[in-house]
Amino acid sequence: MTSGRAPQDAPTDQVDEEELGENAPGPPEHLVLAAEFTDATRDQWAAAVDGVVRKSGRIGEDAPLGAGVEKLAWDTADGIRVRPLYTAEDVADLPATGVPGALPFVRGSRAGGHVPAGWDVRQHHAAPSAAAVHDAVLADLENGVSSIWLAVGAGGIPVAELGAALDGVELDLAPVVLDAGESAAEAAEAFLTLAEERGVAKDALLGTLGLDPVGLRARAGSGPAVDSVVPLATRIAGEYPQVRAVVVDATPLQEAGGSEAQELGFSLAAGVAYLRALTGAGLAVSDAARVLEFRYSATAEQFPTIAKLRAARRLWSRVLEASGADGPGQAQHAVVSPTLFSRRDPWVNMLRGTVAGFAAGVGGADAVTVPPFDIAIGEAEPFSRRVARNTQALLIEESHLARVIDPGGGSWYVEHLTDDLARAGWAFFQELEAAGGAVAALDSGLLAEKIGEVRAKREKGVATRRTPLTGVSEFPDLDEKPVERTPLPEPVARGGLPLYRPAEAYEAHRDRSDEILAETGARPAAFLATLGPLAAYTARAGFARNLLQAGGIAGPEAGPTETPEEVAEAFRKAGSPVAVLCSTDALYGERAEATAAALREAGAARILLAGKPSSSGGSYEGVDGYLFAGCDALAVIDEVYAALEVEK
Repeated sequence: MTSGRAPQDAPTDQVDEEELGENAPGPPEHLVLAAEFTDATRDQWAAAVDGVVRKSGRIGEDAPLGAGVEKLAWDTADGIRVRPLYTAEDVADLPATGVPGALPFVRGSRAGGHVPAGWDVRQHHAAPSAAAVHDAVLADLENGVSSIWLAVGAGGIPVAELGAALDGVELDLAPVVLDAGESAAEAAEAFLTLAEERGVAKDALLGTLGLDPVGLRARAGSGPAVDSVVPLATRIAGEYPQVRAVVVDATPLQEAGGSEAQELGFSLAAGVAYLRALTGAGLAVSDAARVLEFRYSATAEQFPTIAKLRAARRLWSRVLEASGADGPGQAQHAVVSPTLFSRRDPWVNMLRGTVAGFAAGVGGADAVTVPPFDIAIGEAEPFSRRVARNTQALLIEESHLARVIDPGGGSWYVEHLTDDLARAGWAFFQELEAAGGAVAALDSGLLAEKIGEVRAKREKGVATRRTPLTGVSEFPDLDEKPVERTPLPEPVARGGLPLYRPAEAYEAHRDRSDEILAETGARPAAFLATLGPLAAYTARAGFARNLLQAGGIAGPEAGPTETPEEVAEAFRKAGSPVAVLCSTDALYGERAEATAAALREAGAARILLAGKPSSSGGSYEGVDGYLFAGCDALAVIDEVYAALEVEK
């Protein structure tokens, strides 16, 4: 038998102050970290950073103070400049964030936050079979999930089978959120009828009906009028105190490649449209706001996600204040975006989901959805749903995130980014309002145009691998064993904003490579023409190999070589019409052109070089293209496939 108490002779770090007597320590003095050191000034820090960056060659010896610091700064998709250091000076003039549960709700809509039980763990179910959904829903609820997000109608179960899918679900204990698209009103009525038939009191019923004609228009390109929500929403406001009727869904913008500020601005414009419709029907502003739930995307960019959710609450409180109400705080549902997930190396999706779920929880979302890691491949299985819900259980129970209210609060960076996003989001909201509101901006194409500008930047970042996709554009595994899943039904056509999944372009090339492997027994390949000893070419050969494999192209190499003739002989044996020179700049100056000539003589149709054109500003004769950090990797991969097709 064991005991929670230690044996008497066990070592202990406890001190008996009575035994110490007059030697007992007095009360601790105020501890000042680094008290023996003088405070460093910002200029001193900048000078130290400049010195490090100067050694890397990124700034010159005569660069002005702070030039190295500026090299470490970067711009978000909204053009917000993010600096490498923030201090108290940077937030001195920012608006007060207040306290949790009070205006402007930056620090949370509830005074007690999620302490200690955690936020609402909400899982999505979209199988077409009511029986399959029923089993999955009960498994989720029995193992840590606290609410269900259920697809009904197109893309989900038929409305008539809602009762069968929810058989055994206590509607006054587990909130049900409907995702019904064009069938939203029909599904909502069916849900309310089901609750009545089961004897659930109106004041005890939990859930969200999911009415969202604006979000439907964003995805499908058309939808009912905004005021179509009025009959059900006014009924909910008067009879069902714990049910929300309308969802203000901003996730279609992120799914189309939009920015954080665009999500914020659109959510405000759509929310205001619903407020106008509901108050025009006679509801008070606070009552109308109470039946709204806002849905935002959470991504693996954790700090922008945290700041976006905080900024959203601040902005919505400003809208309500301008409308004559001081609340309620914004109800938020954060969804880890499925567009983040890849079909290749899908295990990495677990990490993406964890980081994004962490950001959603830290940002103060009331409900969080983490999709199964295999959602980009096909139907989720019990194992992947278990991992998804356990991801949130780990964040809440083991990492204790819910034991701290607004963990990001007080961080000079988070507070500054929150303010920056709030201002950018408000500016976009004003732009949409000036264009006639959310619906008008969708119908006119203005919103699609603005999002398209941001998506183009994202596409460039992915193509140049400045925005890395682990397991896809970085560190791909050509020998990975595919994860097999039952294919999903054909998705509902999107006539509105497009669906942008960053990994898709690389995955198309990987699919092409798999097809060639199945047909010929070998993958497409580009020969790595390595020059000099191993130490000379290792780094650039590794870079070239990684880039090519991202497109499904294998990279056999020559090994240490001394002469162009040795490289050409190894090239002939490899049997590929494409060669990539890999070595140092010094060896390129000595051998690149001679080696290129030898390779051309040996039959090379396309010769690339891992590195930039020569430092003199010119190009190496005989070289057709260059592979370097920031080059368009997708264009290079296309070129290699084109050369392989010509040779074939």
